[in-house]
Amino acid sequence: MPAKFVLIGSGLAGGLLAAYLGRRGCDVDLYERRADPREGNIVGGRSINLAVSTRGIHALEQIGIADEALQHAIPMRGRMIHDKSGDLQFSPYDVDPKKCINSIGRAALNTSVIEAAQRYPNVRVHFNHRCTDVDLDTPTVQLETENGPLSARGDAVIGVDGAFSAVRKSMQRKIANFQYDESYLAHGYKELTIPPGPDGSWRMEKNALHIWPRKSFMMIALPNPDGSFTCTLFWEFEGPRSFATTQSDDDVHRFFDEEFPDAVSLMPMLVEDFRQNPTGSLVTIRCAPWYYKDNVALVGDAAHGVVPFYGQGMNAAFEDCVVLDKCLQKFPNDREHAFAEYFARRKENTDALADLAIGNFIEMRDKTASRTFRAKKKLDHLLERLLPGIYLPLYTMVTFTRIPYAEAARRARLQDRIVYGGLISLPSLVIAVLLLRLIAH
Repeated sequence: MPAKFVLIGSGLAGGLLAAYLGRRGCDVDLYERRADPREGNIVGGRSINLAVSTRGIHALEQIGIADEALQHAIPMRGRMIHDKSGDLQFSPYDVDPKKCINSIGRAALNTSVIEAAQRYPNVRVHFNHRCTDVDLDTPTVQLETENGPLSARGDAVIGVDGAFSAVRKSMQRKIANFQYDESYLAHGYKELTIPPGPDGSWRMEKNALHIWPRKSFMMIALPNPDGSFTCTLFWEFEGPRSFATTQSDDDVHRFFDEEFPDAVSLMPMLVEDFRQNPTGSLVTIRCAPWYYKDNVALVGDAAHGVVPFYGQGMNAAFEDCVVLDKCLQKFPNDREHAFAEYFARRKENTDALADLAIGNFIEMRDKTASRTFRAKKKLDHLLERLLPGIYLPLYTMVTFTRIPYAEAARRARLQDRIVYGGLISLPSLVIAVLLLRLIAH
């Protein structure tokens, strides 16, 4: 008899996992605290546009919805760097111009995965059901609904309920020696908008991720199908120039006029967006273990929240679904063994991704405007052309392959040691050759 799974959280990974389990023949009840996103209930100002790349696309392909999900996505082939004078520098992501990341709206993708899950008659989705507690041993979930409390019981409960997971909090309370760490950046984020042109056209380069790097802070913009761009300002919460010190409309105008003059003319609702949209926090979450017996497991941000600067949070969560599905297939009669192998295969890699994401924030904000950085990218692409399949830049491995994150990080460190060691020794080699020629003569 197929197992019954109770899933908490019908966000991106929750919907996808429900589809995977539904395909496996499992009985699935998926509970979500928010209203149905297909009814236009997305909270404004907190989306941070999604960038779907190779890992996420592979996960969507496995259940046959990649083409459907990506039909409204916009390919971004590189970074468009905006300096203070308004000058632009385009830096392609890869030596192959066909390799791109895809800007997609959260609501559209969420709808695709939920509808994919609901194609299986053994999957049921319940909105406006908030999880308040989990009995790990039964396992039973306590839920609050508009009609009062209720409980739901299954063979296993899986928490796919985000960085502030109720399922994980139950594990923290009830598992001795449960390891948990959350760390916040000193920066927050605020979402802003560049609307489409009068004819519905994009007012900046459509097929690029736009970055305004300003050393200690930055703004980015991703294209949307309607001709608009979703902008996100990443800025310190506190300090002489920060969210805390920017209070009046004049303060907002002064800051943007100084730092992003080429964007201001494209943002007629700047002050209103700045005032109305919330200031979000940026948190990294690590925990262990991700499972309890054969009863409970965590997937996605509930297990490993990362900051968004590598564009891999959702891709990593989708990859969790692929790996968990394979582990359940490998151990069909031993769910605890499946959960344990899933945890073992993913923990090192998501820890590596967390470090990479913070490193990429520093790169995007501090380095993308520098000539040295651009020269390094050109060298990466030259070596990739000269050594196909042997030399792969870190960004390429993370974004355009399914090489495990930890392996990609190790390989990149080794490549850098070899390349920079070679560059350092090259002048010495040239001098030695010249000396030998002088001696010979």
